[in-house]
Amino acid sequence: MVQEEDRAVVLITGAIDRHAVKKLREKSSLQVQYEPDCSRETLERLIPKAKVLITRSETKIDASLIDLATELKVIARAAVGVANIDIEYATEKGILVLNTPGKNTNSAAELTLAIMLALLRKIPQAHQKVKSGGWDRHTFMGNELKGKKIGIVGLGNVGHRVAKFARGFDMEVFGFDPYIAPEKFARFDVVSLPSLTALAAKVDILSVHVPLNRETKGCVNQEVLSAMKPGSFVVNAARGGVIVEKALFAALESGQIAGAAIDTWECEPEILAKLAQHPRVICSPHIGASTEEAQYAIGDCVYSQVLKALEGGVVDYPVNLPQIGVIDNPLVKPYAILAEKLGRLAGQLNKSNPNKIEVLYRGDLAGVDHSLIKLGWMKGYVSCAVNSYVSFVNAGAHFENLGLSLEESKDPNFESYRSAIKFVLHYKNGETLSVGGIVFDQSYIRISLIDRYPFEVEPSGRFIVIRNEDKPGVIGDIGSLLAREQVNIDSFELSRSMQGGKALALVKIDSEVNGQMMEKLMSLKHVISATAISL
Repeated sequence: MVQEEDRAVVLITGAIDRHAVKKLREKSSLQVQYEPDCSRETLERLIPKAKVLITRSETKIDASLIDLATELKVIARAAVGVANIDIEYATEKGILVLNTPGKNTNSAAELTLAIMLALLRKIPQAHQKVKSGGWDRHTFMGNELKGKKIGIVGLGNVGHRVAKFARGFDMEVFGFDPYIAPEKFARFDVVSLPSLTALAAKVDILSVHVPLNRETKGCVNQEVLSAMKPGSFVVNAARGGVIVEKALFAALESGQIAGAAIDTWECEPEILAKLAQHPRVICSPHIGASTEEAQYAIGDCVYSQVLKALEGGVVDYPVNLPQIGVIDNPLVKPYAILAEKLGRLAGQLNKSNPNKIEVLYRGDLAGVDHSLIKLGWMKGYVSCAVNSYVSFVNAGAHFENLGLSLEESKDPNFESYRSAIKFVLHYKNGETLSVGGIVFDQSYIRISLIDRYPFEVEPSGRFIVIRNEDKPGVIGDIGSLLAREQVNIDSFELSRSMQGGKALALVKIDSEVNGQMMEKLMSLKHVISATAISL
């Protein structure tokens, strides 16, 4: 019999399915402490002896808590998101972090269709009328889904399942996702449109299924809503903050939008009251994963993954890789870091669906094992596209799910530098996007190329990437506008292809810029495009 002092302490601070708790307690090698939604004080008292911590979003696992957890080996997140966990510090401390992706995909997709049907058929209003003793069939005249055009923003796990359900209702399915390969659209039987605005203008119902990040925050804004046909509908069962809620309220008030169904809110639980109380809005309190089936699957996954981790096995859903710092070749690690930065750069500059991505290794770099470098690129690129934490462990799987692959080529005779790397995104229309970089003295990473424009810029911080005509006064106009908007410039790097041709600037700034600010930049004379990026 295992002595109590030899049993691994499993501390559970998030409410998980009871069958999973029961199965964990039946393991004689484990000592289970079930403390869902416990206070920080209780957590700090219990964590020093815990070998495993099972948590949900309510528990903040920061560096100070990890420092108290001297026995901790595994953090298991009973969901997909891991924003409440300091992943980097856990990795540094050798703590494995795992999650349970895909277990609530069907629940979230079904909820999307449920609230969509409820919205168009006015079911909540009819329900309340009968409950209150009324009976007025004609007030609740609705619309069918059949024949309607639905626009799906984001063709990830949930998005493509919503597409499948929508086809079952004989809807026409359109989509926008600049990270997904064109072949994926064909596989899901979804018509790809080139922009979010083009999608909005085409459809009767707009449904969002994207992660909340820098690229997607507020992407469904006044411009997108104004592009929709009068009398259209909006559905959000993805992430709060993707839709600008005040703009949606205004569109409802004007009649541009006939109704909205919302499960996720920008500020939870202190939601925008006037939007929730609008007569043409149906709402729910973020219940996309709240089904017995999803919670059972999540609990079952947590149970099996924790046992695998404690037995030294390979878990199925690792978020981090604590041993990633152990790399033999001193050339590989800095280029892996650089590749991740270049992936993030390309992911934020990317505006369409690449057919393929090519990577070119040059000089000394051509002769090393490129596995970690490729993973670095994938990690950076897909972090802009998926709704979960991306690590060296799961980057390859995420990348494959986007329908993409890397094609490699080597040039050991490259003479400009001892080593260099370049990634080229190829698009169906024949256009390309190239980003490249170098590492000096195995320590100093630099962006060296964007398309045909050479640079030598440290990839760290906030930037605005500006394409413009090479005409007098452009730099001054940009600087004046940023000054008027109280945006301080750290550095301004300009590169041009030829005198009087096109130019590209990397403007490093001290503060974040909003969409309105970017619109002002793009309205400047001779400016072709402006993109805010964070590296």
